[in-house]
Amino acid sequence: MTRKTAAITAIGGFVPEFVLTNDALAQMVETSDEWITTRTGIKERRLLKPMSLGTSYMAIAAAKELIQKKNLNPIDIDLVIVCTATPDMPVSSTAAFVATEIGASNAFGYDLQGACSGFLFGMSAAAAHISSGRYHKVLLIGADTMSSIIDYSDRTTCVIFGDGAGAVLFEPNDEGLGLQDEVLRVDGKGRDYLNVKAGGAIQPASIHTINNKAHFLHQEGKSVFKFAVSNMTAAATQLLEQNNLSTYDIDYVVAHQANKRILDSIAKNLDLTSKQMLINIERYGNTTAATLPLLLWDYENKLKKNQKLLFTAFGGGFTWGATYLTWAYNS
Repeated sequence: MTRKTAAITAIGGFVPEFVLTNDALAQMVETSDEWITTRTGIKERRLLKPMSLGTSYMAIAAAKELIQKKNLNPIDIDLVIVCTATPDMPVSSTAAFVATEIGASNAFGYDLQGACSGFLFGMSAAAAHISSGRYHKVLLIGADTMSSIIDYSDRTTCVIFGDGAGAVLFEPNDEGLGLQDEVLRVDGKGRDYLNVKAGGAIQPASIHTINNKAHFLHQEGKSVFKFAVSNMTAAATQLLEQNNLSTYDIDYVVAHQANKRILDSIAKNLDLTSKQMLINIERYGNTTAATLPLLLWDYENKLKKNQKLLFTAFGGGFTWGATYLTWAYNS
């Protein structure tokens, strides 16, 4: 008897209309298009305007596009997971609001915070819910309004991040397609290198934290680069070995779009070709939990049934990992 697997059966996406180019950033901080492009591979990023629309606005838009493309009745959705580092508000679940707004009245939902690895971790959660047999349609969304936590006078972060959302639908598959295996890891010591220091229990909001810009993203770029390359490479290598695969067996690598140099280093370490690496960082920048589903959204027409996909990501915390998935449909 073929085991029941959890497969992606539909994709939706959304990016805001407002485009912040490198030339525009050069009017805000000491930088240039050449400096940004050579160090990050980014040419432009999208920002949500007005920001007060919230991450849910983009998540809802991505979900609605998926629902329309799939001709899906929202009341058939069992679960909504929103992977995000920038929820609409503390305590109140963004996923609950998204589920209500898209008409998923029979679903429950929750937020998942894994920073830039959020969607990767969400894939594991969605597949586990499907494999339990209790749920048949799980909507997994990666969405982040990074502009809400970026200091646009800090060159080390403002050139990197953008806003966006992507959504996928997980359903049971009786052909053995879908999520096959995963290697997921964390290291809590990493939170010193990539974080937002204030706004949590350690440093609640105060005049002091606001004046010290402690609510903006802090990143020690060199350390993060080193950890990201080594850990993503190690996770991907372990995953391939566990499944008796070589990189030549992989059709596409869906890697977190953090920095083009990181992507190039991983490709070199794994001996990947340029055709295997899906890349869109030049247009969106780092959209945190949205990078992986936005890659699927942009490249959906290239994805064919039975193709082997390797996902990998690295984020604050530290969080990282790799997932092996076989594609389940032709678009």
